[in-house]
Amino acid sequence: MTLADQAAVAGHDGQVGTSRPKRRTFTAAYKARILAEYDALPDGSPGRGELMRRERLYHSHIEHWRTQQEKGTLPATSGKPAPKSAEAEELARLRAENKKLRSRNGRLESELGKTRTALDIAGKAFALLEDISRSADSDEN
Repeated sequence: MTLADQAAVAGHDGQVGTSRPKRRTFTAAYKARILAEYDALPDGSPGRGELMRRERLYHSHIEHWRTQQEKGTLPATSGKPAPKSAEAEELARLRAENKKLRSRNGRLESELGKTRTALDIAGKAFALLEDISRSADSDEN
């Protein structure tokens, strides 16, 4: 049987990548059960590998779940980030505003430095012109 025959039997139209597979989710009870089964097996035993293959899990799942269990935060994950609370949204908004204001402050400080330099030059030019004017007045007398 060719790939085209298999696709026809399965009702696949031959297009690749038309739909993404769903991310698996695990309940807290499932995670706890798997951790208990995994920990019941001796270190380095082939049974641990069999368990992980049977359940189609990676060692990183076990490590992550164990960390969650130790912290007491072993929730069921849905693969989606948790919705932001109003407090977190306000904090994010304030951080963005702070970043924008810091940028604006830096730009304004740069402009202020240029303005001060220009005023300093204008003051010196005025003083120079005043000296020239005084010396021209004294030459006339």
